[in-house]
Amino acid sequence: QVQLVESGGGSVQAGGSLRLSCVASGYRGSYNDYYMGWFRQAPGKEREGVATIFTMGGATYYADSVKGRFTISLANAKNTLYLQMNSLKPEDTAMYYCAAGFGGSSAWYSSPFSLSNYPSWGQGTQVTVSS
Repeated sequence: QVQLVESGGGSVQAGGSLRLSCVASGYRGSYNDYYMGWFRQAPGKEREGVATIFTMGGATYYADSVKGRFTISLANAKNTLYLQMNSLKPEDTAMYYCAAGFGGSSAWYSSPFSLSNYPSWGQGTQVTVSS
């Protein structure tokens, strides 16, 4: 298991920007199998994938709704995950969660946003975008 702690959420007006951070600790497996992602859940809606990155090689995958606006990245020897969110919209309002998985490239490429591929989750950070 990996421990994940998110930060950086807040309230912003439409068109504004926020950067979310997620610090990971405790992973002792191979980075050939490791991937991390951002998910979000709005009230009354299911949790959905926003962006994910495979740590070996840095391949990324985005939800269509955030392409061109959000950027996922890794730093600090793969211990810190970021989500740069630009041109925010009211529909981006949600609780944002950091998640980590260890299923390898086959799992990630076949189902990058499948919740079952991510056994470790953070507590979430709230993002509110007002119009």
